[in-house]
Amino acid sequence: MIEINLDGQTVSVTEGSMIMHAADKAGTYIPHFCYHKKLSIAANCRMCLVDVEKAPKPMPACATPVTNGMIVRTKSDKAIKAQQSVMEFLLINHPLDCPICDQGGECQLQDLAVGYGGSSSRYEEEKRVVPVKDVGPLISMQEMTRCIHCTRCVRFGQEVAGVMELGMIHRGEHSEITTILNDTVDSEVSGNMIDLCPVGALTSKPFRYSARPWELSRRKSVSPHDSTGANLIVQVKNNRVMRVLPLENDDVNECWLADRDRFSYEALNTDERLTTPMLKQGGEWKPVDWQTALEYVANGLKQIKADHGAKSIGALVSPHSTVEELFLAGKLVRGLGSENIDYRLRNAEFTASEGVRYLGTSVASLSHLQRALVIGSNLRKDHPLFALRLRAANRKGCQISVIHDADNDWAMGIASKVVAPAGQWLQALADVASAIGAETGAQAPGAGQATDSAKAIAKSLLGGERKAILLGNAAAHHASASALLSLANWIGQQTGATVGYLTEAANTVGAQLVGALPGAGGLNAGQMLAGGLKAVLLLNTEPVHDSAARERAAAALNGVDMVITLSPFKANLDFSDVLLPIAPFSETPGTFVNAEGRVQSFHAVVKPLGETRPAWKVLRVLANLMGVSGFEYESAQDVLADARGADNGQALVQGDKLSNATTAGVQPNVQGGVPVTASIYQLDGIVRRAPSLQLTADALATAPKAQGVPA
Repeated sequence: MIEINLDGQTVSVTEGSMIMHAADKAGTYIPHFCYHKKLSIAANCRMCLVDVEKAPKPMPACATPVTNGMIVRTKSDKAIKAQQSVMEFLLINHPLDCPICDQGGECQLQDLAVGYGGSSSRYEEEKRVVPVKDVGPLISMQEMTRCIHCTRCVRFGQEVAGVMELGMIHRGEHSEITTILNDTVDSEVSGNMIDLCPVGALTSKPFRYSARPWELSRRKSVSPHDSTGANLIVQVKNNRVMRVLPLENDDVNECWLADRDRFSYEALNTDERLTTPMLKQGGEWKPVDWQTALEYVANGLKQIKADHGAKSIGALVSPHSTVEELFLAGKLVRGLGSENIDYRLRNAEFTASEGVRYLGTSVASLSHLQRALVIGSNLRKDHPLFALRLRAANRKGCQISVIHDADNDWAMGIASKVVAPAGQWLQALADVASAIGAETGAQAPGAGQATDSAKAIAKSLLGGERKAILLGNAAAHHASASALLSLANWIGQQTGATVGYLTEAANTVGAQLVGALPGAGGLNAGQMLAGGLKAVLLLNTEPVHDSAARERAAAALNGVDMVITLSPFKANLDFSDVLLPIAPFSETPGTFVNAEGRVQSFHAVVKPLGETRPAWKVLRVLANLMGVSGFEYESAQDVLADARGADNGQALVQGDKLSNATTAGVQPNVQGGVPVTASIYQLDGIVRRAPSLQLTADALATAPKAQGVPA
């Protein structure tokens, strides 16, 4: 540790720190533009000049290392005049268009100009103009004349996103940020550049000119998409979601958001929203009131139960639903006498597991791994924020190995790679186990061969200290998922690596914890989608898009006597008999459990649209109409307390519940086809209906062939 004197205050910081770090620790604000705690130091805006004793001129606080006994003054005349001079230069070419600038009200340049800018300009020459650039449907670069060349966007692409899509060309006042070849910005985390931009050069194209920052109320929430559980600030105006920004949480999403989390809010305001209950009468959809719709459902289910028995009723539920919704759906189905409930719509194997399949480690630990083996995942597109963490680890020397069926570009260094069809992953993993066994002397399971690629992966995993074996969505949905996990567990034991699933959806872990799985004698999702029921409850899911059965699901559900769809959208119109409008995550309180087992509850940020109702309320009333006991809930918090157990104080996630254990003697299914996974912007109903996301290069590239089709 080193001690310096900062504005008369003694501050102790680690050796190698910069003056800016010392100021942050002391709570002293130094004006800056190019500096950002998550990016490398560029020192090109010069706004953070400070007075360092014995230095001949002001020094940039972000790039000046501290020395023992250093005396720094951030508010001396010398420092203030230097900062004022820099501000004058920055404003020379900057257009005075604050009244129409979309950044107005939350602009760093605007704020600092008040404190350090002059009341008039001495500059009388012509101002430079930068041509308009079109870089895609998400980011607007219409006014790049406002750019002050802080290069935050460039460094973010290089260092965090892993793709240098923006760069600077020319010199002096002719410098400009551009895509060089007039390409679009296609990174799956590109929206973070909007947050990083300290001026109005990069703005949100979907949000552009729709509201002023001071008109928006800010409310906390949690992303309902992938398993990161990204923390959100949802900005609202007139009971309408206008914008979504990251809520900083270093343990979860740091200060970043995937574009999927940031821009999917557009779907909440589209004409696709279902706002009133509807019944299909004579082949046509008719709007009805809630009482009519619920009585129709209750009477229909009672009749089907009387005619065919309770086991003819089942529920297919989405892992993007909340803990409360999944718990009540399971409780309702079991209250009717059935065990037919499942969230695993895309799975090809339904072996009962001893524990809950989860990440096996903390999300934050991914940033500090030294070795990683990822099996069956297009990591960058499936889990963009996990990819950021592994990329950060990779920059610090982490060796990453991959077993997958495609040679995807992860925008990071890959040490070893096995590209093989999904049917050969089990053999590839057995080969790695064999190579490890040859090194350690242990008896490896399976009939593996120590190939060169297997030896390379084995050598990597046997080195280093902090290690993880991560199974992706395709591995989780694989026909031999349990056998893959069993081999991964053996490799983890031999190498000291944690073993876990990246997990697909916002509440995959929560769905397991609250038992959204078939009980003894119950049908799994595959069996239910094969037409084994007389009545089906579809909670927040569209089987044609969300299941391994795809189009076959529609044919099977067409033969079911009653299909009840609970959805925020006009979904499943072809085979449903009744549509019940339920609230999306923005209009209901709820809880998600992310990949690491972190329980995160949230509140509704806007009122339900039209006649929409929270799903937990709909399920409660439906149970009451059918005479199912145990549904006397007054709030979502009551439901969560019940889901936690009799002791309302105990945590939903207990240490003994989170376990990637496998059933002994697992027999691999060698007949499995290609695992069905969702492409980046087809993951759930909200993302599928977000107009701007569906115009991105990723969406257009995957739309025609969408996901893998099972054999």
